Amino acid sequence: MESGDHGLLDRRPSPRARRRDVLQRHQLLQIRGRSVTWLVPLVVLVAISLADVNTTGEFRIVSWCVFVAAIASALCGVWTTALFAALALLTYVASDAAWPSEYREGPADFVLVLVGGVLSVLAASVRVRGERRMLHMMDIAETTRRTVLRPLPPRWGGLDHAAVYLAADADARVGGDFYDIQPGPHGTRLLIGDVQGKGLGAVEAAAALLGTFREAAFHEPDLAVVACRLEQRMRRHRLRTVALGRTDGDRFATAVLIGFPEGEDSAVEIVGFGHEPALAIGGPRGVRELPYGDGVPVGIGELLGRDEPPPVLRADVAPDETLLLVTDGVTEARDSAGEFYPLAEDVAAALARDPRTAEPDRLVAVVRDGTLRHCGGRLADDTTVFAVRRVPPGAG
Repeated sequence: MESGDHGLLDRRPSPRARRRDVLQRHQLLQIRGRSVTWLVPLVVLVAISLADVNTTGEFRIVSWCVFVAAIASALCGVWTTALFAALALLTYVASDAAWPSEYREGPADFVLVLVGGVLSVLAASVRVRGERRMLHMMDIAETTRRTVLRPLPPRWGGLDHAAVYLAADADARVGGDFYDIQPGPHGTRLLIGDVQGKGLGAVEAAAALLGTFREAAFHEPDLAVVACRLEQRMRRHRLRTVALGRTDGDRFATAVLIGFPEGEDSAVEIVGFGHEPALAIGGPRGVRELPYGDGVPVGIGELLGRDEPPPVLRADVAPDETLLLVTDGVTEARDSAGEFYPLAEDVAAALARDPRTAEPDRLVAVVRDGTLRHCGGRLADDTTVFAVRRVPPGAG
């Protein structure tokens, strides 16, 4: 597993490789990495031929060759399906001609195998076109996600980092979770959050907040001002969506804004917007929750009559401690008994087994695997796990 953001977030087949998989998407049968799903209809064809030869004349099953092309249409590409349709027809003709005339199936079953082969080829063509269209949409969603969640360089802004994002809808690959790191003259700032709702509207709101964060976090010396800019941006975004007549004009976002002040190696500034609190992992203090405050979600302050910015809290974080931030896809993951995932306890147990668990890449892997194991792989919400730690002085 690679260190940093790229090793966990971006490990997936390229779009070109995924398109190749359109014609061999059923990868249950592989030999040296190559799909051999064509063996399934071939074995069926051979089995039908052998069974027909070894049965009596009163029980003929050669007409079952019609199933060969049908099976191929569900597993193989168009040309492979056409090949099996032709082989099935030839097998029918050869097998039927080998029997005395009184035992032959005749032209009716010949037409059945012929028409079945043609329909199977058409079905394979429709299926492959649908898969190509689906992969095209997945590529669009992937591009959208990478535009919002831009890749982060290794050790960006003096922080060693790792992240993993899991969409609740595995095909969509896009949702309302967002995070970023922005270095600047006033120190490095990071933001993680979750926009209420799903779909492209949530992605649009996340993109608006991230754009504001990247500019404000770089230019503004006061973290409270950055927080105010996020609140104002959400209000402006809501006004625009309402003016467009959309029904998602009441969106808000929970978030955590953290600043690493320039020249301070053991302190962080925290602004909480109704999000899950950050955990500090490692060192002699093990696993602990950082102070959080009573901030409300971004975009809710105006509705609640709270125009003042949320408080900026300070916390002591040792250089060897890692900050763990998650969205509610982790904390709200439930098992079959309805119990929530015990994040802090699970991380503490992993840390006791191996102190290296505090390293960002190992930490996000532990939380990711623990979440999926707890909920049985059935995520109810998009899930983001983000871990950062200061790069030790003099590290390469």
